Amino acid sequence: MFSDGPVENAAEHRLVRLAAAGDERAFREIVRTYQATVAGVVTAMLGPGDDADDVGQETFIKLVRAMPSFRGDASLRTFITRIAMNASLDMLARRKRELRFVRLGSDDDPVSASLADDSVAGDTEQEHAERARQVQQAIDSLDGKHRAVVVLRVLEERSTNEAAQILGVPPGTVMSRLTRALRKLDVLLRPVIDR
Repeated sequence: MFSDGPVENAAEHRLVRLAAAGDERAFREIVRTYQATVAGVVTAMLGPGDDADDVGQETFIKLVRAMPSFRGDASLRTFITRIAMNASLDMLARRKRELRFVRLGSDDDPVSASLADDSVAGDTEQEHAERARQVQQAIDSLDGKHRAVVVLRVLEERSTNEAAQILGVPPGTVMSRLTRALRKLDVLLRPVIDR
């Protein structure tokens, strides 16, 4: 994987130039190098499943189109992560629109999901799996912009500046959104933590 040093940036630029010119080996190298990063971001944003797989593939398709605009102001990893994050946010917006459409005329309460709907058996592995499910459900309940910050700062362990660069917002906005998101997660997960 590339870091942000000058030699690696030169290697990134060369690889991007080759891939943009149609070199399939160079593009495969980019995919091989960054597919785990893309999968991690997309799965954290959307959860596992077909949508995440589709958005992962869409990220690399969009990367091909965006390669000519890669100037190297940020690392290739940051550039790809931004594409993956934007594609994930687009999918979340589509999901939200589809959910509204499905709920039109429905008497169902959209906020009827409960974090703790099953009793957990005493098995440690089952408890761990249940808590992981509840944490993911709590993260999924965040709106896209707050979820994006949690994914980047907490799950991906990106710096505030890198998260800001990926999201195209000032670092202060990242910190503000992270604070709000963590407060909401604290409220949602307090029953899980206090067990």
